[in-house]
Amino acid sequence: MQASGKNAGLGLALVSACAFGGSGVAAKPLIEAGLDPLHVVWLRVAGAALVLSPLAWRHRGLLRRKPALLAGFGLIAVAGVQAFYFASLSRIPVGVALLLEYLGPALLLGWIRFVQRKPVTRAAAAGAAVAVVGLACVVEVWSGLSLDPLGVLLGIAAACCQAFYFILADQGAEGDEAPDPLGVIAYGMLVGALVMTVVARPWEMDWGVLGGTAALGDTAVPAVVLLGWVVLVATVFAYLTGVVSVRRLSPQVAGVVACLEAVVATVLAWVLLGEHLAAWQVAGGALVLTGAFVAQSLRPTPPAAADPAVPDPQTTGVR
Repeated sequence: MQASGKNAGLGLALVSACAFGGSGVAAKPLIEAGLDPLHVVWLRVAGAALVLSPLAWRHRGLLRRKPALLAGFGLIAVAGVQAFYFASLSRIPVGVALLLEYLGPALLLGWIRFVQRKPVTRAAAAGAAVAVVGLACVVEVWSGLSLDPLGVLLGIAAACCQAFYFILADQGAEGDEAPDPLGVIAYGMLVGALVMTVVARPWEMDWGVLGGTAALGDTAVPAVVLLGWVVLVATVFAYLTGVVSVRRLSPQVAGVVACLEAVVATVLAWVLLGEHLAAWQVAGGALVLTGAFVAQSLRPTPPAAADPAVPDPQTTGVR
């Protein structure tokens, strides 16, 4: 039963990474059509909040039981990652900003090991290291290394927020009072939308862009279709499967598997947008896949005499 749950969690983590990875391919044509990047982020988060609002009402009891978790998820895991990442890439190359953001899994391992003082599997640590090297190749981090110190700090801030996404997703996952992930995500999107409204100022957006088309490679696609993909697949579906996968795996393992998002994004950009994929990027993608496989395949097995009702400390994060 435990093995099947882990396998299901791995599958959900892979699906989530693929869904998240498709956001850039759909968002880039909207940006090139005339939307500001922050306005695209606001549309993404606000649209998801609107879609999930019935779930927020259904799980309104969470407001009383878990107000700090809901606020933290919205501020850090939704708005924080987006805002810091876009602020970072406005000052440093996109590839470097992406690599900095995906240092999140490594920072997560450090948090678990040195702050929470919980054991971290060697497999997860090795997998994270291999994945980071692979990501450096995927984003070709050596291209344009004229770095702005503030941009680097903002990228590291995005990585910290990403690490806490996995921590918050795992909060309270055990026991009868475990918060429903649907409710956590719904309220997280509502909080994130409020924060991004202040940051993005959507009243200044060129709304007419959404009534036209955007170029997806050589194909003209209605802008609202691309926005629908960003909201429904790359946000709602991606967050839902991601949070559930963290609860079935562990933050440390799910964090490494999430690095596949950058690989998926690069491959989709190659296939759909015609962006060239270099040999280094192919090799980097293979390294990220290897790191994810190592992280999830060598999980320690709990002692046979252990009480099955007690979770294994090596495979739990903040529970």
